[in-house]
Amino acid sequence: MSKGESNIAIVGAFTANLLIAVIKFIAAGITGSSAMLSEGIHSLVDTGNTGLLLFGDYRSKKQATPSHPFGYGRELYFWSLVVAISLFAIGGGMSIYEGIQHMLHPEEKMEDPFWNYIVIGFAFVLSGGSLFVAVKKFVEDNPEKSFWRAIKESKDPGTFSILFEDAADILGLVVAFLGVYLGHTLNNHYIDGIASVIIGLILACLSLMLAYETKSLLIGESADKEMIDQIVLLVKENPAVINVRSPLTLHFGPKDILLAIDIQFDDKLQMNELATTIDHIEQDIRSKFPAIKRIYVEIKSITYFSESIHKPV
Repeated sequence: MSKGESNIAIVGAFTANLLIAVIKFIAAGITGSSAMLSEGIHSLVDTGNTGLLLFGDYRSKKQATPSHPFGYGRELYFWSLVVAISLFAIGGGMSIYEGIQHMLHPEEKMEDPFWNYIVIGFAFVLSGGSLFVAVKKFVEDNPEKSFWRAIKESKDPGTFSILFEDAADILGLVVAFLGVYLGHTLNNHYIDGIASVIIGLILACLSLMLAYETKSLLIGESADKEMIDQIVLLVKENPAVINVRSPLTLHFGPKDILLAIDIQFDDKLQMNELATTIDHIEQDIRSKFPAIKRIYVEIKSITYFSESIHKPV
């Protein structure tokens, strides 16, 4: 998923979540359903989270400064971690609290749940459509990877955050429907509250998954192994290259990668020929891998490569 498409998906999710949140709160106010109130909180938190993702994307595009020479790309990862924390604390915490309160102090009788069903159906269609489009696009962009492998290796938190949130929306809506339906049908005051607690637990699990994925990006992840292997092959194709040590890479953003590579060149090269060769190698790498923004080439001797064979990398 390209950066522009990722942003469009986030803006679309922001608009849909805000609309759904308003409708859910209205339905909760009319019917007094705890599960529907939790779903309203869920959608409101999702709305705020998509806003944070957009803010993080905006901040990540700031130009590099002397105090931040590699730019601000990792701000996107920081705000994604804030999203995970808020989802756990606000979304999960408030939903669980509301469910417990509803069980401790139940309403005498749930009002007509008709509007709850309408809202749940409406939200299910929107969230289901959003999830279908997001998954379809994600699979198309990763044809050679399994779905979970693609999620694990994704460097764009905006992409997997939307996927996770849409999936949680669907699960939450199913739980809310069962809570409203069974609570009203069986005239049981506790079922609706239990559904609210379950929705909170779903949000808490989602937040932990997002935090786990984002933590790895924030600490610093390398580029995909396939990309690294292709870079090595590309460099070795140059006739002036004798040997290449596996390069070091680091993501500063989804499309901002630093590359450091050790190369042994032919000893017969003159200084001007060596400089020209390095320029050509950098141009070839940037042409094939535009996400690589910074390249550092270090010239190594044959002794270095011989010693590195016997030393841990």
